[in-house]
Amino acid sequence: MEKLILFTASDLSKITNHRSGEVKFGEKMITIPKDQDIATFLQESESQFVLFGIPEDIGVRANYGRPGANSAWESAIKSIANIQHNRFCKGSQIIVLGALDTSSEMKAIENLDFNITEDRKKMSDLVTIIDKEVSHILATIVKAGKTPIIIGGGHNNAYGNIKGTALGKGKPINAINFDAHSDFRILEGRHSGNGFSYAFEEGFLKKYFIFGLHHSYTSKSVLDKLKTLKERVLYNTYDSMKIKKTKDFAMEMQLALDFIKNDFYGVEIDLDSIPNIPCSAMTLSGFSVEELRQFIYFFGKHSNASYLHICEGAPSLDHEKNNHLVGKLIGYLITDFIKAKTEISIA
Repeated sequence: MEKLILFTASDLSKITNHRSGEVKFGEKMITIPKDQDIATFLQESESQFVLFGIPEDIGVRANYGRPGANSAWESAIKSIANIQHNRFCKGSQIIVLGALDTSSEMKAIENLDFNITEDRKKMSDLVTIIDKEVSHILATIVKAGKTPIIIGGGHNNAYGNIKGTALGKGKPINAINFDAHSDFRILEGRHSGNGFSYAFEEGFLKKYFIFGLHHSYTSKSVLDKLKTLKERVLYNTYDSMKIKKTKDFAMEMQLALDFIKNDFYGVEIDLDSIPNIPCSAMTLSGFSVEELRQFIYFFGKHSNASYLHICEGAPSLDHEKNNHLVGKLIGYLITDFIKAKTEISIA
C-alpha cells in the first residue's frame, strides 16, 4: 500500500482540541505505527471501524461536476477528532488508517479541461489508477474483519469500494445508494457517473438499490436500462416520497433492505441528496439531514452492512467559509453508522 499516507498519533493530536474535563475522539482513536504491518495490525486490533480518506475529485471533473470533493477528508477528520467520547459512541472503536496519496494524480489534472474529449480521457485513465489503489486498500481492511468507513472523493470511488469489499468477502456484494442520481451510466470511461455500472458489469455488484432518484436528473436512457435489470437493480424516487407522497419513506427503506439484505452490502451516500450542502452537484431540493441520518442508522443496523462511503461533499466550495459544517455533518453520519453497528444487529 505504497500510495497510503498513514495518519499518525501526532497528526491526531494536532487536530484535537483538548479541554479539561472532556474526552474527545482524537484522544481515543487508534493509529497504526509506521513500523507495523498494516494487515496484521488490523487483524489483531479490537477496534471494529477503519477510517479511510480519498482526497480527489478527478472522477467528478470527468463527469462535468464541480471540483472540491478532494477537501472532504481534511474537513471531516478534524470534526471527527473533536466528537465527544462517551457512553453513546466511543472513539476507541475507530482506527484512523489515513488517506490515499492522490497528489500526483491531482497535479496531472491541473491543466486539463473536461470539455475537451482527450483531456476527459486522461481523467478517466487517472480514475482507473485510483480504482486499483482503493480496491486493494478496501480488500485489506475487509479481509482483516473490519468495517471500512470511506470519506471523500466522488461516486467513481464506489467501484473500488464494491470491488475491494467483494474481494475481501470472496463473493459479489450488494449496494444501496442514497443519491439524486443513479451513477449507472454507460461504460464510456471511468468517472463519477458510472461507478456502479462498471462494478455491475464486472461482476462485483450483485444487487443495487438507488434510493431517492430525482425525476429531473435521470435520463430516459438510464431509466430504460434500469427497467431491463429490475431483477437485480431497483430504485425509488425522491419525488414519489416527498412531492407526490405516493410512497412512504420508512416503508421504502424496508423494501430496499428486503431487496439487498441477504448478502453483504455497502452503504453509499452522495451528499448532493441534501439541500444546500456544498458539493459537486449542489441541490436546493432534497431529503433532510435528519432523514439521511435515519437512513444510515436503519441500514447500518443489519449484520450484512459491510461499509459506509460518504462522498461528493466539497467544503472548499462553501462560499460562506463555514468549511467545518460539511465535516461536522460527516461526523454525525459516521457516528450514526457506528452506533447502529455496535448495537444489537438484526439478521
